[in-house]
Amino acid sequence: MRVAIVLLLAAAELAAQPAALPFGAEALGAPAYPQELQSRLAAAWRHRPDGYQPRTRHLTDAGLPRYTNRLLLESSPYLLQHAHNPVDWRPWGDEAFEAARALGRPVLLSIGYSTCHWCHVMEEESFEDEEIARFLNENYIAIKVDREQRPDIDAVYMAAVQAIGGRGGWPMTIWLGPDRRPFYAATYLPPRDGDRGVRAGFLTVLRRMHEVYRDQPELVTNNAAAVAERVEALLAAVTAGERAGESALTAAVAEYQQRLDRENGGLRGAQKFPSDLPVRWLLEEYAATGDEELREMASATLTAMARGGLRDHVHGGFHRYTTDSRWRVPHFEKMLYDNALLVLAFIEGWRATGDAEYQRVVRETLRFASEEMTAPGGGFYSATDADSLDTGSGAREEGAYFTWTKAEIEAALGETDAPLAFALWDVTAEGDLDGANVLRRETPIAEIAARFEMTEAAVEAKRDEFAEKLRRAAAARPKPLRDEKILAAWNGFMIAAYAEAAFAFDEPAYATAARRAARFVLDEMRVDGWLQRSFFRGALSGEGYLDDYAAMIAGLLSLYEATGEVEWLKEAITLNQVLDEHFRHPDGGYYLTAADHEELIVRQQPAWDGAEPSGNSVQAMNLLRLHELTSADRYRAAADRLLAQFSGTLERSPTDLAEMLRALRWRLSKPKQAVFVAATREQAHRLALEMRTVHAPHRVVVTAAQSEIEELAEIIPLLAGKRAIGGRATAYICEERVCKLPTSDPAQLRELLEK
Repeated sequence: MRVAIVLLLAAAELAAQPAALPFGAEALGAPAYPQELQSRLAAAWRHRPDGYQPRTRHLTDAGLPRYTNRLLLESSPYLLQHAHNPVDWRPWGDEAFEAARALGRPVLLSIGYSTCHWCHVMEEESFEDEEIARFLNENYIAIKVDREQRPDIDAVYMAAVQAIGGRGGWPMTIWLGPDRRPFYAATYLPPRDGDRGVRAGFLTVLRRMHEVYRDQPELVTNNAAAVAERVEALLAAVTAGERAGESALTAAVAEYQQRLDRENGGLRGAQKFPSDLPVRWLLEEYAATGDEELREMASATLTAMARGGLRDHVHGGFHRYTTDSRWRVPHFEKMLYDNALLVLAFIEGWRATGDAEYQRVVRETLRFASEEMTAPGGGFYSATDADSLDTGSGAREEGAYFTWTKAEIEAALGETDAPLAFALWDVTAEGDLDGANVLRRETPIAEIAARFEMTEAAVEAKRDEFAEKLRRAAAARPKPLRDEKILAAWNGFMIAAYAEAAFAFDEPAYATAARRAARFVLDEMRVDGWLQRSFFRGALSGEGYLDDYAAMIAGLLSLYEATGEVEWLKEAITLNQVLDEHFRHPDGGYYLTAADHEELIVRQQPAWDGAEPSGNSVQAMNLLRLHELTSADRYRAAADRLLAQFSGTLERSPTDLAEMLRALRWRLSKPKQAVFVAATREQAHRLALEMRTVHAPHRVVVTAAQSEIEELAEIIPLLAGKRAIGGRATAYICEERVCKLPTSDPAQLRELLEK
């Protein structure tokens, strides 16, 4: 209703406003905008948020943008960044493709996201270039897509980029016909021949592709058909069979052992991504098999990430990846999903090893999420940029906010303390980036303590003090751009992170944060029972995808287990029903999109785990957890069909589905149901917390007050007949619905869980 009222008010204002744009002309060389469009743009300009700064170098003497395009009307922060380029950008939609067909033009499709460094570079070099913009506007229809709002479009055209060029990345630059089929594709392109050492720059490629489209239509048609066929093969490459078995897990272990970087942790390679080695799966495999090497592989990688430059040692949280093999120099953007998934990995690492450093990492990462990434309503923002304004040059520089010279550290801490800080964070005069240092903690605390004749505890205390002082000093710097759209999927991951941390560390504030985010998504981002993908400044972007449902279900299940509040389990069941009714593949698993979603080249069934786990992998685990909690066989049957649908990949290339390996291990194990009953739910919860340090990843937790068991048993039949013996909180540890003798003894409880 609120959205409808806003739209009505906007429509009324449009009717009352003059058509003239109050700021600048349309995009360079573009056809004159119709009066109706000009009025909408004028209204959007008047309603721009406080502090709005046009992201363009093309400004009038009064500081107003010379150019404005249709992206000013969009809800994506990424699209809004390009609203004042001289390029006549359009959003994805039928109108743009109909214009291409009517004018006989090809389409130039650019896909990226708001915190993408090379997207910013291409914008500055090419999309702000008036010569390039004019050629685009006179010969193409130009479309911008935010990959984070439209993962379906991103997946299809990423497959096209890979089919044509062999490797993908962002920004994606794709040439299409009006039928939406690509005939050529690339990633980042420098603007002109010779720039950055390339033979053919963006402008040259634009001219050549336009000539090919105009003069060789048969070649374009044939190329488009071949690419479309290859895209369909890539995105529909599901080879079903019998459910995969232990052999897939054994093969995955062998592959990771072979590719392991035994010196630096993670996998061997020139760059280091936190998602490359599936730490949670390794720890779960260790729990199932007792293979100590798996724990060592996981802990070595966690420690390398905790101490290296991937981690922000001042503000908390993790950057996207490192550009070197030793986890030292990062690409500085911070993504919500990375930080959420790393919190979950470090919690399990703490349970498996008892390493207090891992708990510290979790707390500092969640502090970052609370202070920097939490919206007023409780949802979580998406990302912060790698680039920020350098106070010296005034230009946007990657890492300017996060790096420190020796002089800057000395100014913040004083001459007396600075030497200790230099030792703590491996600071040198040469630095890592033109004299600026990426802080990291490679020297052991014991060595530093001995060198400065201090206790280790005193050194740790000083580190906290120094970090706080550097945070205050950094407050004077221009902050990186923050992408303030709220994505349902990424919020689901962070809800799970807060909920799991709430239980692991007995921290009620974390549970409160998880509740607030869950309520925000369910109340503000659900329309008529359908999750919406994105929320930005009160606007919703469109219906959600498999990832949004799967991640939210996972978060809600973790929140239920952490709190015992059955509303979250009920909401998870409700969301799962939407998936089953509208996303389910007839042979097993789920499509990325609902049945009535916009039709693209292919309806994808996600079958690969990358930086984010695929919706099918997350949902496989959800179904198994739902089965353990509700005893409903339909969930396990659905999980079995899903695992069978992807059995070919799991047997042939199991590391392509690293997250799904967790579900496969769960299915091949005997998960425990840990049921706690007491006079009050709080008393039951206190006994359940006795298991918070136990590394028993294959389990579910149910807590209930004696008075609510009859009602809850309708949803969780395992509760039926359970009671608090002798008026004391009582634990029932069960496998396959068969329970051990009940106990109220914490030591015996832990023993039962570890068996």
